[in-house]
Amino acid sequence: MFDVLVYLYENYWRPDACPDHEQLTRKLSSVGFESDEIQEALRWLDGLADASEAYVGEQRPGALRVYSAQEHEHLGEESIGFISFLESAGVLPPPMREMVIDRASAISGGPLDLEDLKIIVLMVFWSLGEEPDALILDELFVAPEERLIH
Repeated sequence: MFDVLVYLYENYWRPDACPDHEQLTRKLSSVGFESDEIQEALRWLDGLADASEAYVGEQRPGALRVYSAQEHEHLGEESIGFISFLESAGVLPPPMREMVIDRASAISGGPLDLEDLKIIVLMVFWSLGEEPDALILDELFVAPEERLIH
């Protein structure tokens, strides 16, 4: 499913640039994605569209997000740490954080792999028509061992 999401991010600049589900399914099949993988990605994207429509609200300064035991188990410490890093860097406001957690919770299994969480974060930005800044894109795409230290 995550390969389908990355393909969509790379080939469609916004969600509304994607064709309807039927046409998109044909397109994804023609480039080699399996039917079950496509359907899972489309269901996940429908949930993302619902979450982006509900994207509202502010959080009071000093408010603290407390993760439930179930969220800890599903997300894992590494993913929660990454979400906290993005939030503290000022690039993932609380409503977007909640979208990330919601969409991560829609993925079965756990703990969630950090690379999968990064794709989810990228897709949340994409669903809102926002482009993360260059440093965050670097954090989302480049493996830590491949980064050059200046």
